[in-house]
Amino acid sequence: MPDDPRPALLNAALDAAERGWPVFPLLPGSKRPALHAEHACPRTGDCASGHAKWEQRASIDPARIRAAWAHRPYNIGIATGPAELVVIDLDKPKNQTDAPCGATTFHALCERAGQAVPTTRRVRTASGGEHLYFTASPGVRLANTAGRLGPLVDTRAWGGYVVAPGSTLPHGAYEVTDHAPPAPLPRWLLDALAPPPPPRPTAGTPAVSSAVPGYVAAALRNETANVAGASEGVRNWTLVRAARALGRFVASGDLARHVVEQALKEAGQAAGLRESECTPAITSALNWSIAHNGAGHRRAA
Repeated sequence: MPDDPRPALLNAALDAAERGWPVFPLLPGSKRPALHAEHACPRTGDCASGHAKWEQRASIDPARIRAAWAHRPYNIGIATGPAELVVIDLDKPKNQTDAPCGATTFHALCERAGQAVPTTRRVRTASGGEHLYFTASPGVRLANTAGRLGPLVDTRAWGGYVVAPGSTLPHGAYEVTDHAPPAPLPRWLLDALAPPPPPRPTAGTPAVSSAVPGYVAAALRNETANVAGASEGVRNWTLVRAARALGRFVASGDLARHVVEQALKEAGQAAGLRESECTPAITSALNWSIAHNGAGHRRAA
């Protein structure tokens, strides 16, 4: 009779938990979570307040881990986000044997960056690839990536998990090949994996009252569009000109000043100006326009 694999798997799960890495069970001999799906959620226990997915149910509690792995010889999943880990997954080609593997691509990436291949905890995967473990950078929440660093180079962070060493699949096992502690994620890799900055704000269509004459509303739309589309070098001039043009409608009572100020500020920021640049320019130009157009109206009266 073959040896019971549960004790070894339990020890591997407890070892991960002792490192502060929350674990959860995977189906025996599989990489799939051994947890109920949302449609079958009993809404009890961990799910009393709503369905809890594997990332929320992963635990470092030894009692919970012992209870789970006493039940079946589960493989082990490490929830990388809660574990504050970033794991680089260097895969092997599945069909094209002449294609470079993920490890080759990663080494070339390090060379191009002028960096040494990091020394850190390494795990050989069941397919012959590698997992490189790094500690996440404080204050930076990275998500999973697929191929961002290069072909067959994926990463697991928040929203992801890795199969822990000690787990086995039909075609192989996960084994630690370098017991070094996980190194901090190098800055150059953090820069490559960080999410892109949010898009520059865009100027929406200014909201005006239905009582505003059509030609006045059209002027507001056109002037804000001109400001939002202004290129560097003429943005301030375009903003000032637009504020002076629209100021006459503030003086005549057709537009509320705060509507013009908000619309032009959003347009200026969409063009790349800072709020601290927009506000004084708009204020000064509107004051000038209102004073001049107001005087003209009084003389005409």
